Amino acid sequence: MMPNLEDTVIFGHAYDDEDFVARGDMNNLESSMSVSPIATTRVHKDHLVEQIIGYLHLAPQTRRMTKNSKEHGLVSLIQKQRRTNYKDFQNCLFACLLSQVEPKKKAWSLVDLPYGKRAIGTKWVYKNKKDERGIMVRNKARLVAQGYTQEEGIDYDEVFALIARTDAIRLFLAYASFKEFVVYQMDVMSAFLYRKIEEEVYVCQPPVFEDPKFPDRVYKVEKALYGLHQAPRVWYETLSTYLLENGFQRGTIYKTLFIKNFKGDILLVQVYVDDIIFGTTKKELCTEFEKLMHKKFQMSSMGELTFLLGLQVTQKDDGILFSQDKYVDEILKKFGFSTVKTASTPMETLKPLMKDENAKDVDVHLYRSMIGSLMYLTSLRLDIIFVVCACVRFQVIPKVSHLHAVKRIVRYLKGQPKLCLWYPKDTPFDFEAYTDSDYAGASLDKKSTIGGCQFLRSRLISWQCKKQTMVANSTTKAEYVATSNCYG
Repeated sequence: MMPNLEDTVIFGHAYDDEDFVARGDMNNLESSMSVSPIATTRVHKDHLVEQIIGYLHLAPQTRRMTKNSKEHGLVSLIQKQRRTNYKDFQNCLFACLLSQVEPKKKAWSLVDLPYGKRAIGTKWVYKNKKDERGIMVRNKARLVAQGYTQEEGIDYDEVFALIARTDAIRLFLAYASFKEFVVYQMDVMSAFLYRKIEEEVYVCQPPVFEDPKFPDRVYKVEKALYGLHQAPRVWYETLSTYLLENGFQRGTIYKTLFIKNFKGDILLVQVYVDDIIFGTTKKELCTEFEKLMHKKFQMSSMGELTFLLGLQVTQKDDGILFSQDKYVDEILKKFGFSTVKTASTPMETLKPLMKDENAKDVDVHLYRSMIGSLMYLTSLRLDIIFVVCACVRFQVIPKVSHLHAVKRIVRYLKGQPKLCLWYPKDTPFDFEAYTDSDYAGASLDKKSTIGGCQFLRSRLISWQCKKQTMVANSTTKAEYVATSNCYG
C-alpha cells in the first residue's frame, strides 16, 4: 500500500534544508518495494469497484498507448458484445439514444400502422469520431431511419437543403485573416431532432426493442429523425428562422452565411448542416452568440476552429494556414502507396490520355474509388485538379493507361503531402482574377479546357478547371469564353 501523498511528514527533507542534522539509516531500508500501478485509495474513496469499467490491475494508459489496443473504440467492443451479451448491449445503446431524444420533447409515438401506409426500417450506426490528429475523441451510436427506402411524393416532397460551399468557407477564412479576428467552431447535438416534420412518416420499432405488448405497432415520427430525406431541410429552416428572429441578416449570395452588425463591429456565422463556424471583430460578441445558441439548442463548443470538412486549420498571429495532409496520409494508407517511389509531377506532359479501346480493362471499382478520393482533395490542392478532371472522363470503362495516370497522381502526393494555403493578415483585400484556355485540348471531343483562379491579393479563394460546353472555332473564341467564365 502506497502512503498518502498529502502526509509529507513521512518523507525526508535532506534536499530541502542542508543544515538539517537528522539523517536516515540507509541500512534499515528494504532492497525492493512493490508498488501498485493504480491509486487504490482513490478507487475505494471516490468510486465503487462495481462502477469501474475495465481491469483494476492495469495501470493508467494514454490515448497513444491505447491506440493499438484490441478493444480500442466502440466498434470493436460491439463485435465482442454481440457474441457474448447482445441484448444488454442493445439496452445500453437504446438508453443512450433516449438520453438525447427525451430532453427535446417527444420524438415519436407508438401507433398502429394506418391502412395504405408503409413503415420505414431503422438500424444502428456506429462511428469512431477522430480529431485533426487522428486521435479518437468520441464513440457515437445513433439510431437512424433507412431513408433510401422513402418514395418521393409519398414520404417526402421538397428535400433541398442549403449547405456552405467550400469556396464560401475559404472566403470566410480569408476575410477573418484580413480583419484579424479568431474563428471559432461549435457543433449542434442531435440537430435533426429540434423540429416537427410536416409529412406523415412511420418507422419500425428499433431492432430488439419491440414493445412486448404491441410488437406489431410502429412509431409515428414527430421530429426529423436522422436518415430521413427531409431532415436536413427541416434543420436548416429551424436554425435560419431562429437566427433571423435574433437580428441576423442572411447573405445575398451565400444563403448559409448570417451577418449581424453591432455599432461598427460585425459578427459572421457560417453554417454547414450542424457544424457552425463564427467570428467577430469584438471578442465579447462571440460569448453572446454562444449564449444565444445555448438558449435553444444543445451545443458543444469546440473552441477555436482547427478541423472542418477534412480541412486542417491553423490560426496564427500572422495569418491562417489550412491543409489536408491528414487526408493525404489516409489515401496513401487506403490504397497501399505508403512505401512507393514518389513522382515529381502529377502527370506526364508528353503522353495525353486517350480512349485506348484496345487496351486491357482494369477494376472499375478500384479506379472510381481512387478518383472519388482525389476529387475531394481538389478542394484544396489545385496542383492536381487538371489531371484529376482528365482522369474522371474515363471512369466508365477505365483502361490500364488511365489507372497508371491515377497512380502517378497518388505517387506525386506522397512526395508533396503538406502543400497548403496561406492567408496572411497584413495584406490588402483587393480582388484579382486570372484565366487561360487551350484550344481543342480534349482528345475525345476537341473541346477547349478553361483554367482560372481568383485571389484577394495574396489569398487564393477559388479556382476552376473544366471543359467548355461548346467547340470553339478559334483560339480567340476559346479565350473569350474563358474570360466570361472567370468573370462569372
